Amino acid sequence: MQHYLRRPRSRRPQLWFTYHLYHKAPDWIGPVVCKALAIPYMVAEASHAPKQSGGPWDRGYRATERTIINADLVISLNENDNGCLLPLLQNPDRLVSLKPFIDTQPFALAADNRAARRQKLAADLGLDADVPWLVVAAMMRGDQKLKSYRVLATALARLGHLPWRLLVVGDGAARDQVGHALAKIADRTVWLGQRPHTDLPTIFAAADLYVWPAIKESFGLAFLEAQAAGLPVVGGKSGGVAGVVEHGQSGFLVAEGDSAAFAEAVAQLLTDQAKRQAMGLLAQKRTLQEHGLEGAIKGLDQAIGAMMKRVQ
Repeated sequence: MQHYLRRPRSRRPQLWFTYHLYHKAPDWIGPVVCKALAIPYMVAEASHAPKQSGGPWDRGYRATERTIINADLVISLNENDNGCLLPLLQNPDRLVSLKPFIDTQPFALAADNRAARRQKLAADLGLDADVPWLVVAAMMRGDQKLKSYRVLATALARLGHLPWRLLVVGDGAARDQVGHALAKIADRTVWLGQRPHTDLPTIFAAADLYVWPAIKESFGLAFLEAQAAGLPVVGGKSGGVAGVVEHGQSGFLVAEGDSAAFAEAVAQLLTDQAKRQAMGLLAQKRTLQEHGLEGAIKGLDQAIGAMMKRVQ
């Protein structure tokens, strides 16, 4: 800090930015630097969970709470977090909500050549291109992710009378447990393993429907990526998923953990190709318009500009 303090103010840092602040990952450095350099503090995706008070993470919880109270700008990507954040802020104007965003271009470009990508992937994997392909891309951890895989397996096991294949993208420490969960639909499952992110546009564009129960999930960027590639989705109505999937328009959201309702929603789209395609087009249009980089950059620029004026 002494290094920066010796510089003219015009050559010092203008603000401090922290990403994903919560009780398990408090920011011990940023507030100290901001105080020493007299610069504003900004945080994105902060989380304040009062249930952690007095628990094993209490020290991190208290530190995070103090940091949020003194923050000059809090960027929220999940409106479900706002109820616990707003009471801490000295002024509600310090909280700015942005919609979750991704780089939509690679997924939209892949969708423009959907037929060719599907034929190539069918040849590579030995799949029937005339059978609907469901796809999921998710890490394999022994927590809520594993629970989601189990719900997915139970739901799809109900649909043995319908033609479909499930493409699974992902890997992780719980791979064996996930494999055990999906054993009941093993003859319908195609394991793609961990893939570079650059492979996802082609995989999503080649498929027909994205499926993920999303138990205890914040919002899930894969939902946005699949929709940007023109896929409708069936997901669990948890966390901020409803903020990225428009129920009845770009897909279906069912009660969290309800495998029967999940199966019914998937069946609706498997048996109605016209509806599936129409929802996919709406999903892509909505995602490109509301969740792309351009809108996020504009919103972030406006929020930072307003904060800098306020603190001067």
